[in-house]
Amino acid sequence: MSSTKKKLPMMTMTTIGINMVNWYDKVSKDISNIPDAISHFEQELVLAKKETNITGRIETASATMPAIVENRFSQLQEIEAILEYLNIELRRLRASHFRKYVENYQRALSSRDAEKFVDGEADVVDFEKIINDFALLRNKWLGIIKGLDIKQWQLSNIVKLRTAGLDDASL
Repeated sequence: MSSTKKKLPMMTMTTIGINMVNWYDKVSKDISNIPDAISHFEQELVLAKKETNITGRIETASATMPAIVENRFSQLQEIEAILEYLNIELRRLRASHFRKYVENYQRALSSRDAEKFVDGEADVVDFEKIINDFALLRNKWLGIIKGLDIKQWQLSNIVKLRTAGLDDASL
């Protein structure tokens, strides 16, 4: 008995565009890698937006979805990890400035006054801006994940329609 089903192409890391760079390790070892990490994830974001479209054969699109989702979700998790690392470093920076104001200021300051002075420190403000940039990047990636969820839902419904006999439905 011969099968008339066509084989789907074997998915490899290169056919679905997986790029294996661990940016969390790079940033945690040297914080000066942050601009490169942001640039990398913004370039990947452009590619990921294209993956939210349904094009070509439905079978191929359905077959590649798990790998695409896993890849993009892993990238989102890496962005989340970098963002958490930056928040940890910000807390450390704030603590050192806070200690400086509480211990070395010429007059006694309340904790609230010292916190206000810390909030005005140039390096604290700059670090908060970097965190804000990374948070924006994370939010864009959350949109990609949502788009991929919707794509999977649409593919599932198209398959159900074809199963029901609506083969001539067009996109």
